[in-house]
Amino acid sequence: MKKVLAYLHGDKIMWALVILLALFSFLPVYSASTNLVYTVGTGKETGYYLVKHFIHLIVGFVLMWLMHKVSYRYFRQVAIIGMPLVVVLLIYTLLKTNTINGANASRWITVPIIGQFQPSSLAAIVLLLYVAQYLTSIKDQVVEFWPSFWELWLPVGIVVGLILPANFSTAAVIFFMVCILMFIGNYPKKYLFSIGVAGIAFVLIFVLMAKAYPGMFPNRVDTWISRIDRFAGPDDGTKDLYQVENAKIAIAQGGIVGVGPGKSIQKNFLPQSSSDFIYAIIVEEYGIGIGIFVLMLYIGLFYRFIIAAHKAPTLFGKLLVTGLGFYLIFQALINMGVAVSLLPTTGQALPLISSGGTAILMSCFSIGAILSVTKKESEIHKEEQDRLEQSDKTQEMVARFYEERLENEKAEVTRTESLL
Repeated sequence: MKKVLAYLHGDKIMWALVILLALFSFLPVYSASTNLVYTVGTGKETGYYLVKHFIHLIVGFVLMWLMHKVSYRYFRQVAIIGMPLVVVLLIYTLLKTNTINGANASRWITVPIIGQFQPSSLAAIVLLLYVAQYLTSIKDQVVEFWPSFWELWLPVGIVVGLILPANFSTAAVIFFMVCILMFIGNYPKKYLFSIGVAGIAFVLIFVLMAKAYPGMFPNRVDTWISRIDRFAGPDDGTKDLYQVENAKIAIAQGGIVGVGPGKSIQKNFLPQSSSDFIYAIIVEEYGIGIGIFVLMLYIGLFYRFIIAAHKAPTLFGKLLVTGLGFYLIFQALINMGVAVSLLPTTGQALPLISSGGTAILMSCFSIGAILSVTKKESEIHKEEQDRLEQSDKTQEMVARFYEERLENEKAEVTRTESLL
């Protein structure tokens, strides 16, 4: 065990929480995969989806380990180089009409060998890193609005605007996280307030245009607008509440102790039961107690992120942990909030538990980058301890030297007195 821990640097508690979440994920993913096999009829066996999830996690943890070995300062270059690449990728994704099982899937592209990939997940990480490096570069400088608009807000607006039509929830969470980073990074509050108001106004205008001219936008816009309408408006008996009602039924059937592993009934009725609604399946099979335990694991991870951000040796490290770490936790809270009907239906995965290669890989990349910051904290702490130990040894040697000198002087006095 000690040999294994020797290869895992950084926050050990964070490592433990991440590994625990990943190990727990196998049971609900395996159980929920029966929906794809018997209800959807993909022609695959349940073991196929278990092995697929296992491979995603193995690749993800290898990526996490590699990222945590890299000095986190290099992620500033990753952000600068990655921004134009993700913009091109998002434009390509938006223009390419993609379908999965006959449904619109404009959030996804097909990558050889990898398969289905969601560029917005990668764009979120790169954008948050870009904002963190920009705020670090203007530290202790007087910030003017227009220079910062072209260097900061224009890239943010382009990325969020390209994600918005196909994935409103991701765009909203990214923009919210950008604003949090701005606040922590001491960006002028008056400019931040103005941008926030402008962002809300833009979304309202976009929604009105989408309703007035539905042919101008992909049908994913209709999907997320209707989800908001269903959640916010009164239930007049005409709404399609299929997913919401089945999630409620799953949680109600679970009760305190659950119906038992693999015995979920609602997994056969809930679309995306192994990803978007996996938390409802967890509560149904394992009960409210385990559901709260999973929530506490994410809260524990959130607490470790706060500690890591507080101890980060540089402003960029602090912003990196805040941006990537809090984004993961918000995704988890949104996923669980949707499952218990506190939030409108979204496409946010439950990090490290939901099936899906893109979500797992991007989550592992983010955690690896955060662990890289905590590794540097540990190195600095060890250097301080070594310095203190060296200082103590030096003081001890000096004290021993004077003691020996004093003893020698006393012995010399004694010999002189005896001779006299």
